[in-house]
Amino acid sequence: MTVTPLLSATGLHVTFPGRRGGPAARAVDDVDLDIGAGEIVALVGESGCGKTTLARSLLGLVPPTSGAVTFGGAPLSYTSRALKSYRKRVQLVLQDPSGSLNPRHTVYDAVAEGLRIHGYSGDERPAVAEALSRAGLRPPERFFLRYPHELSGGQRQRVVIAGALVLEPELIVADEPVASLDASVRGEILALLLRLRDELGLSALVVTHDLGLAWNIADRVAVMYLGRIVESGTVEDVLTNPQHPYTQALLSVLPDSANPPVVLTGEPPDPSRIPGGCRFHARCQVLASGEAERAGVADRCRSEEVAVLGGAGVACHWARGGAL
Repeated sequence: MTVTPLLSATGLHVTFPGRRGGPAARAVDDVDLDIGAGEIVALVGESGCGKTTLARSLLGLVPPTSGAVTFGGAPLSYTSRALKSYRKRVQLVLQDPSGSLNPRHTVYDAVAEGLRIHGYSGDERPAVAEALSRAGLRPPERFFLRYPHELSGGQRQRVVIAGALVLEPELIVADEPVASLDASVRGEILALLLRLRDELGLSALVVTHDLGLAWNIADRVAVMYLGRIVESGTVEDVLTNPQHPYTQALLSVLPDSANPPVVLTGEPPDPSRIPGGCRFHARCQVLASGEAERAGVADRCRSEEVAVLGGAGVACHWARGGAL
């Protein structure tokens, strides 16, 4: 029996107009991505690869140029009324809790804001208390009248998470949720997200540049490069046996990597000037080392675009046709 994903993107494109009549930027370029109920998916890649734009499009904040987003099997509508209803079920957790919280609002008001926007008709106080408690701020009443500057970084991030939880969403999109936190606090926030999945059945898309974070929290990983998913699969498959040279390079720089670090040359190309052939070929260590030549795919790497990855697997001429 086929299980319908909670959230699904199919053939998603997000294109921004070029400056002064220049070529358009293909920030998200023909992406398929599914998130199941109760599943945590990590979307991984360097800055500028399109992962935040993809996340914002899944949230309905950036309408796609083409393609479709469905939630619970129903197409996402971009009318104001439909988006308001959708955003009650799908909540965003931002990277910087200090920037997410109004310094003039108490913790109580910060968490209650979503209830007020959505016209909650019940008693706010127990709903806010429950959300704070679920986010690990106990006893919750102790935090009601505090202001953001009176809290630690980890406590502020828990308030942001409580503000999402108060609406009882089915999915949260967390954009670099621990990037601004001290190492000692990151583990606590990741453990909180795992606990929320286990206790509430909450799904999550975690946007990150850190494959180590993905290993600690995700069920599945999607690796993004220059607007496309280049490798996707279970966390064990992707991180213990990476197939794409880009994934291998990202993993090689982790502190506990058994392989020598791969230093990628240059920055990802401008999404308005995507190179021909495999879009990673100009930075690819496999092509530079001659391995792709020996595998007989070097010319394809330089001249033939790789087919779009429509599900689990790898989008790479060498990994698909050469010896690993």
